[in-house]
Amino acid sequence: MNVLAVVVAAVAAFLVSGAYYGALGARLARLSPAYAPGAGRSAAATAVTEVVRNVVLALVVAGLARGLGADALGPALLLALVLWVGFPVLLLAGSVFHERVPVALAAIHAGDWLLKLLVVAGVTGAWA
Repeated sequence: MNVLAVVVAAVAAFLVSGAYYGALGARLARLSPAYAPGAGRSAAATAVTEVVRNVVLALVVAGLARGLGADALGPALLLALVLWVGFPVLLLAGSVFHERVPVALAAIHAGDWLLKLLVVAGVTGAWA
C-alpha cells in the first residue's frame, strides 16, 4: 500500500468534501438545525475529526482495492461505486425510512460520500 497515496487521498477527500458542504451550507441549515450558524463544533475540532475519518477511509479503500486486485484506476473507481451503493446509500436510505431524515439531507450526504469514495479510490488506484 502506498502510504503517500493514502495521505494525499485523505487530504484531497477532506478538501473536496469541505468545498461540497461549503457550497451547500445554506441548504443544509434549512434542512437540519445541526447545520445552522453557530450550531456546529469548532473549526479545529471538525478539521481534525474529518482528516482522521478520511485517513481511515483511504486506508480501508486502498486495502480492499489491493486485496481484491482492484488496484488500478478503473477497477478502483468501480470498487468506489460498489462501496457507495453497498454502504452509505443503504445506511442513508434506512435513516430516511426509519428516522424520517429528509430525503434532501440524505441525498446531500450521499453525494458527499460518492465524491469522497471516488477521490480516495481514484488517487489510491492511480498510484497503486
